Amino acid sequence: MAVPTAFFAVFFAYPVAAIVTRGLREGGRWRFGRIGEVLTDPEILRVLWFTAWQAVVSTGLTLLIALPAAYVFARFEFPGKRLLRAVVAVPFVLPTVVVGSAFLALLGRGGMLDDLWGVRLDTTVWAILLAHVFFNFGVVVRSVGGLWSQLDPRQEEAARVLGAGRFEAWRRVTLPALGPAVAAAALMVFLFTFTSFGVIQILGGPKYSTLEVEIYQQTAQFLDLPTAAVLTLVQFAAVATILALHAWTVRRRESTLKLVDAAHTSRRPRGAAQWALLWAVLAVIVLLILVPLGVLVARSLDGPDGYGLTFYRALLSVPETGGTFVVAPIEAVWNSLQYAAVATLIALLVGGLAAAALTRRAGRLVRGFDALLMLPLGTSAVTVGFGFLITLDEPPLDLRSTWLLVPLAQALVGVPFVVRTMLPVLRAVDERLREAAAVLGASPWRAWREVDLPLVRRALLIAAGFAFAVSLGEFGATVFIARPDNPTLPVAVARLLGRAGELNYGQAMALSTVLMLVCAGALLALERLRTDRSGEF
Repeated sequence: MAVPTAFFAVFFAYPVAAIVTRGLREGGRWRFGRIGEVLTDPEILRVLWFTAWQAVVSTGLTLLIALPAAYVFARFEFPGKRLLRAVVAVPFVLPTVVVGSAFLALLGRGGMLDDLWGVRLDTTVWAILLAHVFFNFGVVVRSVGGLWSQLDPRQEEAARVLGAGRFEAWRRVTLPALGPAVAAAALMVFLFTFTSFGVIQILGGPKYSTLEVEIYQQTAQFLDLPTAAVLTLVQFAAVATILALHAWTVRRRESTLKLVDAAHTSRRPRGAAQWALLWAVLAVIVLLILVPLGVLVARSLDGPDGYGLTFYRALLSVPETGGTFVVAPIEAVWNSLQYAAVATLIALLVGGLAAAALTRRAGRLVRGFDALLMLPLGTSAVTVGFGFLITLDEPPLDLRSTWLLVPLAQALVGVPFVVRTMLPVLRAVDERLREAAAVLGASPWRAWREVDLPLVRRALLIAAGFAFAVSLGEFGATVFIARPDNPTLPVAVARLLGRAGELNYGQAMALSTVLMLVCAGALLALERLRTDRSGEF
């Protein structure tokens, strides 16, 4: 536990605490009165209200649309099911700037709806809500659907034999079993939408701002660190509460259910109602997920001289005058792959050790440590990135001018995925196997290599894939610390979208498409490795 604790202390707690301290201390004295001033500011109250409101509505819409899909994937067998299950998860690993770009190409000025019917939804709350449902659809399908597929259907059938109707049997048997999983998924969706940044930046315009966007504006544009520090504390408190509730629901789910093999619970749809439900879910997947991604690809090919590779070829050259980059934009691809590879190695090392520690120890301290590992998912990435700049700038940790700063920041968001993927598998390893190896004279290292590694190898690859994908798409912290001559793909997309001109817009669509294809390829590979015990993701 020492290595993960030290990693989070140095690269998470220290930068965040430094930002908060710098914001709330002035002349050597704490200025706690600033908290009251910020929290009574009408503009800040408006931001807090919109942040909570859009998160609640986004979560409700996501559950409403995704729960029928979770049922279909859990209980029905149909051609292409494995491929579609990977497809619905693609948006979740996409960088938020790509999600914003896809919906901008669909709903924005000159987008598909604008061209066909003169309808524009960018800078409206509807675009934000739709993008959030698109982004989190796969979270509900994979987490709730994964559990649903392992619930024994004979329990509900027994209730019906005893006289309960179809709905009554579902309400009294299946719903209580699924409740904790639905609550856990809802809390995760609420967390991701509560801390939304890239989607709001691209689709919200100046009218809408979430807490995370406000922290970015106060830090990077207004240089008002006291206000940013107060908002960071508010977000930290909200995220800690959400994660505590999530940990409670996950423990409740793990301790009360007896699961069966998912391969034996699904079958072909029967009757008109089940076929109608299947086709309705497929239609939702096409409209909600495939259409935005397809429009993104189409816009990347729609050049000034018709469809072609004009924007892709433009990525290969440095703009001669007034360009956004000092290097060719295509170099962002290579930069991102290198950064994500290093971040994945760090996340596997730290997350793997953390998961091993959580497996072999118990108690409130360990549960608190488990919750601490999840904090980077919800804490302001902007604060972490800016904190890196002001804390890791002197010996012995003078990293500000090194390339290592970016993968370290990206690894912070990769570690929770590694822990959540590895933990169920490590807990399933029979302790008696390790004890037998030790009795036979194996050292701890050899026992791990001979016993644990063969059993967890597949989960380890899945964890590496998720860590790689989320590192590839990390934007909030990277936008602060990526050097101008070494931009990452999300940063490059955001810079291109921030400049006027058809060429910049087309290049942003082309880079977003490249990033989408890389993430989708990684996810499809993961789907082939996925088992029923591959963790919450």
